[in-house]
Parts: sequence; C-alpha cells; structure tokens
Amino acid sequence: MRSVLSAGDIRNKIKDIIDRLYLNIPSGVGSHRKDLKLSRNELQKVLVKGAEWAVENGYGSEEDLRFTEDGGRLDSAEPDNVSDKAYERGRDQLGTVGSGNHFVEIGVVKEIYDSHAAQAFGLFENQVTIMIHTGSRGLGYQICDDYIREMMKASAKYGISLPDRQLCCAPVRSIEGKRYLSAMAGAANYAFANRQMIMHWVRETFEDIFRTGGHKLGLSLVYDVCHNIAKIEKHTVDNKDATVCVHRKGATRAFPAGHPAVPEGYRNVGQPVLIPGDMGRASYVLCGTKRAMEETFGSTCHGAGRVMSRSKALKAAKGRSIHKEMEAKGVYVRAASRETLAEETPEAYKDVSQVVHVVHNAGISTLVAKIVPLGSIKG
Repeated sequence: MRSVLSAGDIRNKIKDIIDRLYLNIPSGVGSHRKDLKLSRNELQKVLVKGAEWAVENGYGSEEDLRFTEDGGRLDSAEPDNVSDKAYERGRDQLGTVGSGNHFVEIGVVKEIYDSHAAQAFGLFENQVTIMIHTGSRGLGYQICDDYIREMMKASAKYGISLPDRQLCCAPVRSIEGKRYLSAMAGAANYAFANRQMIMHWVRETFEDIFRTGGHKLGLSLVYDVCHNIAKIEKHTVDNKDATVCVHRKGATRAFPAGHPAVPEGYRNVGQPVLIPGDMGRASYVLCGTKRAMEETFGSTCHGAGRVMSRSKALKAAKGRSIHKEMEAKGVYVRAASRETLAEETPEAYKDVSQVVHVVHNAGISTLVAKIVPLGSIKG
C-alpha cells in the first residue's frame, strides 16, 4: 500500500500505529477474530469470490480489485472439494496474520532506481508504505495436508516413481489433480479476502490516529501478488504457444509491460513485483520483464530465504532481547511471542539486497524502489 505521508509525518506516531495495528489485527499461531465467525455457507462464498466477497461486505473498494492479481479471485474454486476440518479451521481466521514470517509492516521508500516505473506505481522517496504478507491461514494448511494423502495414493495409482515423498503428485487432468487445483483455488481466494480485510483495518487504524479519511491519507493499493500457488497459464515453450501449469513455490509472478494480465495503469511499465526482506533490513518493489516470460515462465523470487532453521535461530537468540535490538535499529516491533521474534531475527535470513540484485542482473525482474522498515507486527 502507498500513502501521501512522508517519514516525518509518522516518526513520532510509529509506536502508536504499530500498537493499534497489533490490537486491530490478530496475529500468530491459531489467532482468530472474536467478532467474525462465518457460517459454512458464508465461508463457501469467500472461497468462491475471494477479495470480491470482502469488498461486497464493506472491506475496501472496487478500485482495490483492479490492482489485485486476477482481480482477487480464481474462477476455478470448488468449495465441495474442501474438507470439513479445513472449513472449521478457517471459520474465524479471516482478517488475521499468520505465524512465522507473516507480517504487517510500516516502511519508508529509501531509494528509487527507476523513476518512470516508480511514478506509474505512485511511489516517491521518503514516502510511507504498508506491506502485508499473509495467506490462507489454517484453511490453506489443512487443504494442503488433506491432499498430500490423496497425492500419495495417486502417485502409486498412476505409476509415478517418487525420488522423495514430498514430490507426491497427480496428472493435472486426472480426477485427483482437478480436485486439488479447485481446492487450492478456494484457499487462494480465502487468502485474497484475508489480505483485503487486513488492508481495510490498516486504513481504519491510520484514519483513527490521524483523525482524517483514508482518501486524504492516500492509502491505496499498489498491488497484491500471489506466491506459493499453481496457475494455468499460456506461455511459449520451444517456440510454440502452450497452456501449462506454473507452480510458483517461494516464487512470485513477474509479467512484463504489455501483458493483458497487468493492470491497465501499469501496462506500459510491467507488473509490480513485491519482494519482502527481514524485519531489520529492507524490502523491494521491482517490475516484471519480457526476459522473465522467456526464461522463467513469468516468475521471479518471492523473498530473501532463510539461512538458519527456526530452531537454530532460537538458539542464536538465547539470552538476547531481539525486541530491544530492533528498537536500537529504529524499528519498533510487536509479535505474538518472544519465540516468534527470535525465529525471525534478521540474521536468520539472507540479505535480501543481494538476492534482488541477482534477479535484477539476470533480467527476470528489475529494481524500482527500496523500502526500509520503521515498524512491524509479526505473527
């Protein structure tokens, strides 16, 4: 999200903003909303409509949908292919931030690399931004868990030899493949709705603190992009047009200028690409490219990636106050637990700046802006 605010406008308010966000947006393992428990029938509508459901129910506007990948809705969702247990887990988790590396972060644009693309995306130096990273919560996790068992059986059924059980699979056009893709689309739509609702509560928090309307603060969506998703797309393979299933696991879409899936307002520069880093260093906005379409099925990296396991990070943080270390760096953080902060300590991740320069130099997405954190709520 972008704003019309500059760093100086919130410097003395950052703790208040983060504390209020922490109160307004539940976060962490098992977090749920006491004020929003959906019936199964209503939850099925969420799985079908995605962010459209959220907008129809007063969380944001049609303008938001124009700047969301696929308009915030995958049409292939089939709610009947989602288990009762998944429904139960997702019933009260809409509008919440997941655990681990999920977050809502207030940042400021530190550097502009491509002024033309930055202008198209509405970004400028010293601008206050908000980045939201969360997905389909327990519902999506349960769908994955349910279908792993199905895929194990399907692999044997179709005579697929597995070098690793985690590669269990089924042909895309098989009954099992179709069922999984339709359930996964429902999880993706739940995630679209989840982020849309969180964005709404971010706006409400800022409006409350600044005592003015969100339109005066310029709180608008730059882009909502997926990762950890499989999508049916058209690509050129061996100089021929082909319809393929593109799996972006730990990857994100990076479509180029002129592509019809890119929002009209960005079509002359390309799709915004969001690559978050750790809570102590930086995140980046990049632009999709033609080379990505030629070499990586229109994809680039999603984030920095860990260099320490969570258990190793916990050991490395023993006896330290990560909260105070972050505050000394000028970043105010609230988290569901001390363990979460320890697991997410910046040293547990690769330096995202090195990562984004690799993809920039490879030409599969190009640098637009660097954003440094001021404050964050972590799951």
